[in-house]
Amino acid sequence: MPTCSARWICHPPCRSASTNTEERVMLDRRRFLSIAATGAVLGSMPFGRALTGPAAAPVPTIWKGVALGALASMTLVHPDRPHAQAMIDRCLAEIDRLESVFSLYRTDSALSRLNATGRLDDPPAELVELLSFGLSLAQASGGAFDPTVQPLLRLYIDHFSRPDASPFGPSALAIGRARQRVGFADVEVEPGRIRLGRPGAAITLNGVAQGFITDRVAELLQAEGFDDVLIDLGEGRALGQRPEGGPWRAAVADPAAPGRTLFELPLGSGSQRSALATSGGYGTRFGPDPRIHHLLDPRTGRSANHHASVSVAAPRATLADGLSTTLSILSPERRARLLADHPSVRAWFVDAAGRVTGPSGEPAGQA
Repeated sequence: MPTCSARWICHPPCRSASTNTEERVMLDRRRFLSIAATGAVLGSMPFGRALTGPAAAPVPTIWKGVALGALASMTLVHPDRPHAQAMIDRCLAEIDRLESVFSLYRTDSALSRLNATGRLDDPPAELVELLSFGLSLAQASGGAFDPTVQPLLRLYIDHFSRPDASPFGPSALAIGRARQRVGFADVEVEPGRIRLGRPGAAITLNGVAQGFITDRVAELLQAEGFDDVLIDLGEGRALGQRPEGGPWRAAVADPAAPGRTLFELPLGSGSQRSALATSGGYGTRFGPDPRIHHLLDPRTGRSANHHASVSVAAPRATLADGLSTTLSILSPERRARLLADHPSVRAWFVDAAGRVTGPSGEPAGQA
């Protein structure tokens, strides 16, 4: 039998079977990760980022299924397999609990209730924490990242849901009206209350929630003695080392040719960066024009097309997730300033020809 390799693969998002338009579009933008670990009966998938390595000695406990409404995987390297399976069940329960906080399509979620009334008393601590992070990122980026962009996203979803929709997107007038409901500076966040401030305002945390939940699962596992873990909840985080030893390795693929690897980097053991996130306009294209997609610049109401994709490696998935989205929207001349505030982060920018550059436009590749 040939030696298998451990591969962490992220492919351009696939379409959900949900009949809810907003749910389907929001799931489409996710950068799903699929793990094929040595000794497991799992096939690799020919897309995106891949973690590779030689054959493993211990047999990991692997779960693969659906979490947050999308494909997900967890690989736990631990000698007590029943304990590992029990921990996977606990992780899934925690994911479901956090989804009840951040979901846009569950009408009973804390976020949906906030958006429905513009105010939420006694909000969950996780919502306060993540929204505060999102607002700080909005401030640091000059509004390129803005949790209140939801009215614009809703406008594009509704526009392209109509059979007679213009392929050029919503009108300038409609965009202008939606932008009047967008503005992070008007959001008030306190431990006991969140208030949106503007009439018709609404929050989305889809640019950071997957990373946040990934980090929470990692913390839960670490607290129970699971130090060698690979987590895939739409964003990825690697802890410790692979079953056969050594850090997990990630390979970032060309968004225009997913079978082509652009560069590799270590994650987990021996690396200060354990999380990797990638954003690109290919994630959700609203209509026939690939330039009209979910990465909307809240300051213009139009899709940002500075890069084909942006990959960010960071110590935590929340930060990697948020920065990959922000750097996709932020103009190239401002990205170095933002990254200077995060010295532990590394970012790569891929253009339409598959060229990889760093924050200053210098050629970049192997980490």
